[in-house]
Amino acid sequence: MLTVQDKVSSPVRLEAYDAPLHIGAVSLRVRDLPRLTAFYRDAIGLTLISEEPGLSVLGVDGVPLVRLEGGASAPVSAAGLFHLAILLPSRRDLANWLAHAARTQVPLEGASNHLVSEALYLSDPEGNGIEIYRDRSRPEWPRLDGGAIKMSTDRLDLDLLLRESDGAAYPGMPTGTGMGHVHLRVGDTAQAEGFYRDGLGFDVMVHYPGASFLATGGYHHHIAVNVWGSRGAGLRADSDAGLASFELVAADDPAFAAMRTRMIAAGGRDQGGTVTVADPWNNRLILRR
Repeated sequence: MLTVQDKVSSPVRLEAYDAPLHIGAVSLRVRDLPRLTAFYRDAIGLTLISEEPGLSVLGVDGVPLVRLEGGASAPVSAAGLFHLAILLPSRRDLANWLAHAARTQVPLEGASNHLVSEALYLSDPEGNGIEIYRDRSRPEWPRLDGGAIKMSTDRLDLDLLLRESDGAAYPGMPTGTGMGHVHLRVGDTAQAEGFYRDGLGFDVMVHYPGASFLATGGYHHHIAVNVWGSRGAGLRADSDAGLASFELVAADDPAFAAMRTRMIAAGGRDQGGTVTVADPWNNRLILRR
């Protein structure tokens, strides 16, 4: 489990990291690398960790969360990224980001109370979806009869959230920020469950109409898939703009070994210790410790 200190020195844990596997850096293929780099730095509040021709790496406290790869030569396909989801340590941190967005006129596309979390939604200048959210603690997550997690998409009171902000100039995303989950557009949810559940061993946590939410370690979701605008979509090309890859980060050596075995059995490869696999729509996963 990852434990961090937030701005008011209260111990905060990232629920998404209390699991055998969690999501690491998300890599995007982009058309305008300087513009996207500036957006993720200035609008989102990530720190530019490194920059070289064709690549920008951004994150928090030296930990990469978003990698931007220049040179996309094809449009975004039907399948691919629905959104990447940046997880903040506390509700105050979410309020501070919302205040920053209001001051700098970063346009939001939605805001939801999911019962297990509170989330803000927007897109980057090339249409890649972004969720910025905070989790409630696991004891607060509502349960259905039988123990399954209950999630919803209720209205989030932004005025009430803003009252918790510090009211200070935004210094960027705080220590302890992580990549909470990725949400993918796929051609078929049953086929996606066959890959991520039956092949890679993720648990199905929640079903929505046209969507499935999967996780390890009892989290509400590390990976979500939907067909809301992509039903029947086929294989993505390597040159398509949008998602290039995302990382699965193992908590320990046994978790790494178990997932390595599953990924190779699902058609993946181990090249010099880098284990990769692609799902049925050519969304690429990279395993690391």
